[in-house]
Amino acid sequence: MEKKKRNQIIAAISVFCIIYVIFALRPLGSELHLSPEWTVSIDRLKDEREGDSRIPFRLGQTIGYFTEDGRILSSYTYPFNSSISGTYYTTYGADNTSTTFYRADGEKAGTISIPGFPFFDEERIFMFLPGGTAVMQCDEAGNKLWEYESYAPITSFASSSGGTVIGFADGIIASLAPDGSIDQRYAPGGSETGIILGTGISGDGTYIACISGLKQQRFVVSERNGEHSKIIFHEYLPADFNRQTMVKFNRRSDTVYYNYNGGLGVLSLGRLKSSHLPLEGYVVQIEESPELDMVFVLSRKDKRCTVTVLEPFDHIVATFQFDAESSFIQVRDSALFVGRDNKISKLSVSKR
Repeated sequence: MEKKKRNQIIAAISVFCIIYVIFALRPLGSELHLSPEWTVSIDRLKDEREGDSRIPFRLGQTIGYFTEDGRILSSYTYPFNSSISGTYYTTYGADNTSTTFYRADGEKAGTISIPGFPFFDEERIFMFLPGGTAVMQCDEAGNKLWEYESYAPITSFASSSGGTVIGFADGIIASLAPDGSIDQRYAPGGSETGIILGTGISGDGTYIACISGLKQQRFVVSERNGEHSKIIFHEYLPADFNRQTMVKFNRRSDTVYYNYNGGLGVLSLGRLKSSHLPLEGYVVQIEESPELDMVFVLSRKDKRCTVTVLEPFDHIVATFQFDAESSFIQVRDSALFVGRDNKISKLSVSKR
């Protein structure tokens, strides 16, 4: 009897061990590898090849386009200012009365026949008008599509295929549909001083997000609700920025990244839950790699630039730093391109 009981105990322990091993097994985590492939100087131009994909860059007082294999196709220096995207580019002076802009291949695209400061966001063309209180969107030839003006200066701006969002110094935020009609307009409030320092808009224009106010600065997300706005999330930030700052939706519009003084906030719209990652300085760019399912954040404090690599939705997997007067990042497939001063480098990104 005792032997039978002992055998039952041994059998039970054996079954428990097997079950434990099955459920305790976890795949070993893969490590992120960043492998340098090439570095080129932006003043060494190379010939274009058929099928080249042009990647825009801006470093110091120079803009242009390069290729994934490290050829600089164009490089333009300018004395005052410029705007560049994957579709268009231009340079202009402080007293320009009109602006001629070009396609990425160098062919003339059109002319905006009024004074102002052009801005290209992918294929979208905008002109900020003198005085700083009005913005105009143009078609591909430079003709006006719509114009929006306020009595207060524009302090933040963002666009997507779903619309445009504008923040003003008086604390008002306005969201416009692609045709220029207003679909949200309100004052987030909640701070001692009302000013909008950062804005973002989702891909379909349904959600807008902003960094609002000084002294009790807030992050606020609203949802379009008919002709009204419904605030679905807000939080007070631990420390104020007194400068423009980054607010950006990801490609799927289910996550918002927002930069505040001392950190990067990450909000999941599905769960309406935020996480906070320590970050020095301010965010310059946020770029995604759908292929790798990663997000790359470029930030800087003085000359020190930091690239932080995130996996969804708020896990830091790598960081590296370098010193530069000017910098940028671009992501294509599994490649990270890093610009610093007068050079561009390619890093291949893999997990193994």
